[in-house]
Amino acid sequence: MAVSEYQVTGMTCGHCEMSVREEVGEIAGVTGIDVSAQTGKLVVTASDEVDDAKVLAAVEEAGYQAERA
Repeated sequence: MAVSEYQVTGMTCGHCEMSVREEVGEIAGVTGIDVSAQTGKLVVTASDEVDDAKVLAAVEEAGYQAERA
């Protein structure tokens, strides 16, 4: 199991969290997503190491910016 943490900017509410969760959840191998608009933290759990570029692209697709924490 691999855990990756990211800092997301631009989220302000539960809907924002849901959008990020939906996009990141489409990445193959992702088994868990913890995202908080309050802290801007995104924690991705996966069965194997996930490519950061895929996670960052998924967050961008949801309408936000992120960087590896």
